[in-house]
Amino acid sequence: MKMRYRLLFAGASVFAFGIAPSLVTAQKPVGNHRKHKDSSEPNTLSEKEKKEGWKLLFDGKSTENFRGVYKEAFPEAGWQVKEGVLTHLKSTGGESVSGGDIVTINEYSSFEFQTDFKVTEGANSGIKYLVTESMPRPQGSAIGLEFQILDDAKHPDAKLGRDGNRTIGSLYDLIPAARGKLVKPIGEWNKACVYVKGNHVEHWLNGKKTLEYDRSSKAFKDAVAMSKFKDKPGFGEWPKGHILLQDHGDEVQFRNIKIREIK
Repeated sequence: MKMRYRLLFAGASVFAFGIAPSLVTAQKPVGNHRKHKDSSEPNTLSEKEKKEGWKLLFDGKSTENFRGVYKEAFPEAGWQVKEGVLTHLKSTGGESVSGGDIVTINEYSSFEFQTDFKVTEGANSGIKYLVTESMPRPQGSAIGLEFQILDDAKHPDAKLGRDGNRTIGSLYDLIPAARGKLVKPIGEWNKACVYVKGNHVEHWLNGKKTLEYDRSSKAFKDAVAMSKFKDKPGFGEWPKGHILLQDHGDEVQFRNIKIREIK
């Protein structure tokens, strides 16, 4: 018989099937920092944010905090900075001939990462974290845990995977986002937040928690064993890694990309 696990979010609970209860920890959110308002101007930090340790990864002009994955420099094609927005341009030839994924220059272990993102109709992308550039280089996108970005209504990936674990806000192919998640319409800005403190991880979408889990738990390892990453030794258990914005061939926009390290 399949076991149930519990997802806690925004004061409510959602039940799904397939993972043991220990996958989701009972740890309470630390304060309400994942709900704080941005400064009025995009790609800037308020004095409060500066005191809290936030740093901009994108100031609306420069890509100096990113480079191409497995590369030394930022891609020459496929990505565009215009009017304070970092855009992955739609590719007509798929991932292999477009700009490719980009990763942060630095690696992070415990952190809170936030970004605004806007998808086009039918788009697929993702925010990967704790990404390691392992060798030999894998085919396709670099390996990491992924906050899924998707047009759930139009992209076929939303119906694949298990129990909706490839929909927006999910831990891709591992844990589905909670039902009742808040998603803005196509063409409007959404806010993603990934919170990692040691092995405890949370996904937030537009101020509501979509899931949380413990990377060290048996239940997480069981979820990996049922996923497409089952043949990746130690998947998701890395102590640190880069943050990656994915090139999946579709147009996706980002702004207000920021991070604060958790001591």
